[in-house]
Amino acid sequence: MSILGVYNPIDIEVDHGDGVYIYSSDGTRYLDFTSGIGVTSLGHSHPVLINALKVQAEKIWHCSNLFKITNQKKVADKIVKNSFASSVFFCNSGSEATETSIKAARKFFFEKGEKKKNRIITFEGAFHGRTIASLFAANNPDHTQGFEPRVDGFDQVPFGDHAALEKAINSNTAAIMVETILGEGGIRPLPVECLQGLRKLCNEKKILLILDEVQCGIGRTGKLFAFEWAKIKPDIVPIAKGIGGGFPLGACLMEKKVANAMTPGSHGSTFGGNPLSMAVASSVLDHILSKEFLDNVIEVGEYLKNQILEKIIKKFPKLVKGIRGKGLMLGIEAIEKNEILIKELINQKILVVKAGQNVIRMLPPLILEKKHVDEAIIKIDKAFGEINERH
Repeated sequence: MSILGVYNPIDIEVDHGDGVYIYSSDGTRYLDFTSGIGVTSLGHSHPVLINALKVQAEKIWHCSNLFKITNQKKVADKIVKNSFASSVFFCNSGSEATETSIKAARKFFFEKGEKKKNRIITFEGAFHGRTIASLFAANNPDHTQGFEPRVDGFDQVPFGDHAALEKAINSNTAAIMVETILGEGGIRPLPVECLQGLRKLCNEKKILLILDEVQCGIGRTGKLFAFEWAKIKPDIVPIAKGIGGGFPLGACLMEKKVANAMTPGSHGSTFGGNPLSMAVASSVLDHILSKEFLDNVIEVGEYLKNQILEKIIKKFPKLVKGIRGKGLMLGIEAIEKNEILIKELINQKILVVKAGQNVIRMLPPLILEKKHVDEAIIKIDKAFGEINERH
């Protein structure tokens, strides 16, 4: 097998995409509620993104960060203008963005002369990436097995256990790192009061707050960043996925005092912020930052959530018991394991993603309309009906 066997792909060979649909090589059309795991924020084959890529491709593809890249500053300025951040570092993926966050938190205290203040508190059920440090930051045994020895520097506490969190903070703690909405961990949003409590706790203990928005950021919840719902400002935020609309791109946002610690040579990326990715990201942000766009995400997200509650969960209480999430990042909680339900949904030509053992994750493109929701509900109803009959 020429492709390394680390994936177990569904038996669908994707040929092309259009909006909220993807088409297999045999011509079958699927309603895509995966968005490439939260990546294709503006749907597939968006004409504006295609044009942005074409125009840039005719100029220059790559030059490295040895030189100034015009669109890089343009994209950074758009992010800074619309966030807590004073500076942005561009990379190629969520894992790299998380790694940058870890380095920045440690470098901040190093530059202050607090060289032992380098430990980061994380939470059970987290997912922060596949690189070796991000892997052990989340410390999921299913992901870390075989990749020991363990990378030190992380102290993990149970998700939602406030007493354990406070107890874990000591003189060597540099930061708390958590996903604003746990993605792989089952679409579990941090309540507003918890986010506000984390900010207050970090202020009191004089440590940094890192909010991982790789999956839940860039308009996914109806705000540019999910933490905005809590009206707080973190210190560091890694992002990726939706910012490139399908083009590989990650970034790490930092507020001023943290950014000042990252001096020339302290970090870098050969491909990060390359002209192609910046051209696409600039167009993505222009779309997502419009109030009408984000309002639509909120409206359609609420409509989808309510339709699932009324027409699916109430109808199939033996199969599913609830729905959680925000905007267009939703998870249907199944009674049993999610594999059977997901398989039948695929049979009905709607694509979803698993999250944990019993959650069906829905991450449709942010351009979703109510008519697409109605189509999805018909497919979900039929899929669950088929399974219900077999039960």
